[in-house]
Amino acid sequence: MRRLFVLALALCLTAPALAQAQVVSQASAAERNFVVFFQEWSAAFDQPAQAVIAAAAKTAAVSQTDPVVVTGYADSIGSGRANELVSALRAQLVVDALIEAGIPAVRIQQKAVGGVGFALSPQESRRVTVSIGEK
Repeated sequence: MRRLFVLALALCLTAPALAQAQVVSQASAAERNFVVFFQEWSAAFDQPAQAVIAAAAKTAAVSQTDPVVVTGYADSIGSGRANELVSALRAQLVVDALIEAGIPAVRIQQKAVGGVGFALSPQESRRVTVSIGEK
């Protein structure tokens, strides 16, 4: 009975620390992933997009050796080829902005997936993701 009590006590004391470590881990992953949204058939940055790119560049600058993966997406409106081109253009604009902000081009990997996997709304599908530290 005493062993059971000691085990239960140990679990109670370590559980909050484990939960806290998990929250920290999730927060740090979120702090290394950024999403830039675009208007329909647009590849122009608005004010919120500029702020996201600035935050991504700041994070990438701090982690000087981590790869930066920039992936462009499009919605389901238009042809597959047009969506590939739009997603590539959006990704390239974000890459150019990161380079302009001081991130070396050799650290940046660019992808364009067009209108693939529409789990999001059309507006949310028009995006570029920036992931720092992932390949």
